[in-house]
Amino acid sequence: MPPPCYPSDLSDEEWAILETVAQQDRKARPSAKVAAEASGGRSVFYLLRSGCSWRVLPREYPPWQTVYYHFRKWRIDGRLHRAHDRLREAVREAEGRDREPSAAVIDSQVVKTTPVGGPKRGYDGAKRLAGRKRHILVDTNGLVLAASVRGADLPDRDGGRRLLEEGKGLSRMEMLWADGAYTGGFREWLRRQLGWRLEVPHHPDRQLWRYGLEDKPRGLFSRCYLAVGSWSAPSLG
Repeated sequence: MPPPCYPSDLSDEEWAILETVAQQDRKARPSAKVAAEASGGRSVFYLLRSGCSWRVLPREYPPWQTVYYHFRKWRIDGRLHRAHDRLREAVREAEGRDREPSAAVIDSQVVKTTPVGGPKRGYDGAKRLAGRKRHILVDTNGLVLAASVRGADLPDRDGGRRLLEEGKGLSRMEMLWADGAYTGGFREWLRRQLGWRLEVPHHPDRQLWRYGLEDKPRGLFSRCYLAVGSWSAPSLG
């Protein structure tokens, strides 16, 4: 009896895009490698899509310990990151764009956390929240280019620098859109270190559309800003 289909299952065409990224264990026999990577990948995609915990994976998948093994291995060796980049490039090419963007948007979001947790925690005085801050870089379609999680006490300018220092594959980038939190020394650092220019759009209406007082503006930056603001976590989609 074939296993049930889930929204996270990949078609043959979709798997062809990721197959070369997923199958990198050259020590295993070809048949064993394909079977292990396919079952591990299918369950990992299900977990990422559904957000379920390890122990409640459907029973037709391998034991959760096996799934976690594949997930951890893919995360450490960078396969999840490369799979995400491959999918983003495929979407851009399907839209007639270059695989690499020439402009992007950067922003951050503070997330409240519990009093206990890892070291990446802090207090953001402006937002009056204790927790973590998610820094994200997206292209003009809202597709994720880079993301990192820091303590909430890290200023946006410093978090942006660290995010861009870790980013790779941005050789065509020329311009970055950001809000006023990224001005000052960040603008000069961006020009000197990366050769990019920074644009800070101004909103004289004070974004009254956010409160239902005006119609939502339609434009390039509005689309990008909304994509950043609604982002919750990097994924394979």
